[in-house]
Parts: sequence; structure tokens; C-alpha cells
Amino acid sequence: MKPIVNVVLPIPKIYSGKVRELFKIDKERILIVTTDRISAFDFVLPTPVPEKGIILNKLSLFWFEKLRDICDNHLVESDFDKFPQILRPFKNVLEGRSIIAKKTIKIPVECVVRGYLSGSAWKEYLLTCSVCGINLPPGLRECEKLPEPIFTPATKEELGSHDRNISFEEMSGILGKEIAEYLKKVSISLYKEASDYADGKGIIIADTKFEFGFYKDRIILIDEILTPDSSRFWEKSSFRIGLSQDSLDKQYVRNYLEGLNWNKQEPVPELPDDVVEKTRQKYWQIYNILTT
Repeated sequence: MKPIVNVVLPIPKIYSGKVRELFKIDKERILIVTTDRISAFDFVLPTPVPEKGIILNKLSLFWFEKLRDICDNHLVESDFDKFPQILRPFKNVLEGRSIIAKKTIKIPVECVVRGYLSGSAWKEYLLTCSVCGINLPPGLRECEKLPEPIFTPATKEELGSHDRNISFEEMSGILGKEIAEYLKKVSISLYKEASDYADGKGIIIADTKFEFGFYKDRIILIDEILTPDSSRFWEKSSFRIGLSQDSLDKQYVRNYLEGLNWNKQEPVPELPDDVVEKTRQKYWQIYNILTT
């Protein structure tokens, strides 16, 4: 299947992100198209991963339905046959990788929940014995399970800028304490519910991030949830504390890039064919494990 990288449609494009393209349908609804672009270290890589957008879209739809009782979401329609007539000629571009969603006012904070000590949290813990201002017990090892999931928000920066980890107090200063408290509570509830489900499938969700928006004075889930782009997935059968895990997510691409002599500046390196194919396989693998 030929990868989808750039999307041109006969309706206004209102935003182009690292992975998703947003188009205006009317005052209340937008079209979200998930491309096959892949990003790492705040750069969109020049090499796409075929079918990636379909996997992210399908897995988000699965989780939106499963977690609907905890928090409503932006989904209006995912069946291409029910899309507006003007989009019908673009079935080969849109089917399986796009949804019609409620138009929201995006909350400018990423709601990150961590159940295990990995990634940037592990690096911060080594320096401070804390993560985002949360003190943790001394002597924890890499990828160790935390006593309780922790909420570690980050600023949501524009394309080309680095997202920044912030404390809960700083988040409260941005959004107000009541909204911050609600987002913390619902994010941890979503993580726990998803983690319990995944555990039964032999999968550890080490951490994940959620995004929210205001819709008619309500806060709802938007963007994607619990995908290999936004989460760390580890297989329980091969999990070992104190080691970097062989994950079923984007960390595989990050690890490849970390092994290069690349200074994380332009130009961004291409991905070789074997890394692209292995990434595609990992994404399908976690989708199939979680949804079957």
C-alpha cells in the first residue's frame, strides 16, 4: 500500500500537524485525517510508515468506545460511506484513516500518565529522584513499576518546538486548579482502566498521554488515545526490570535514531527499509493483540 503523506481535499484545511491533517466541514464538525507520517524528537521524519495512519485511527476508535463511560470523546462518524458527498471521490485517501469529529477548543496541555519509570522520566529521576516535581522513592530501577501511577503534564507546543514537562502547580496556573484537578483525575482513571484491560492481553502500558478539548462547556477527549505513537507498550512475557524494553511502539524508531551520529537538528535522517517495515509490523502487532 502506498503511504499517505500529504492530503489535498476540496474543503478548507485548518491545521497540519506532525501526523494529522484537519479540515473544516462546518461550524460544528471537522475532518481529521491520520497520515502515515512519523515524528521523533519533534521532527517529522522524511520517511513515512505505510498503513501507520490506519492503525492509529483504528486503535483510537477501539479505545474511544471502550473508555466512553469514563470520558466522552470527539468522535462523530468513522464510516466513510456516511461522509459528506464532496469527499466520496477520495475514498482511497480517507477510508480507514479519517473521522468526522466535534470541533473543540484544544486545551494546551498534554496529560501524561506514567505507571513505570522510563524515557524522560527515568532520566529526570536519575538526576533528582523526582519526576515533574513528584518525589519518588530512592533506589528505583529503569522501567520499574511505580507505587501508583503519576500524572506528569507537559506543555503542548507548536510544530518545531519542544514540548516541556511541567509541574501540576504550573499546569494549575495555566488552566485553573479546578480544570487541572479534573484532568488529572480523569487521565489517571483512563490509564488505570486501559492498563487493567491490556494486562489481561499480556501487555504493560508503561505510560501514555491524553489530549482534551472544550466542547460546549464540557471537557472531552480529542486527538488519539493509547496508540503506539502516544504510549509505551511492553510485552509482559519479555519484561525485565532494570533494562530498556523491546517495546511495541514508536520507541523502536527513537532507538534507531539515537544510534546514529545525528545531532537532532536539520537535516533529519531517512529511515532504512528494514526499520520502516519493522515499525509497521510492531504497530500492527500491538493493534491485533489489544483488539482481538
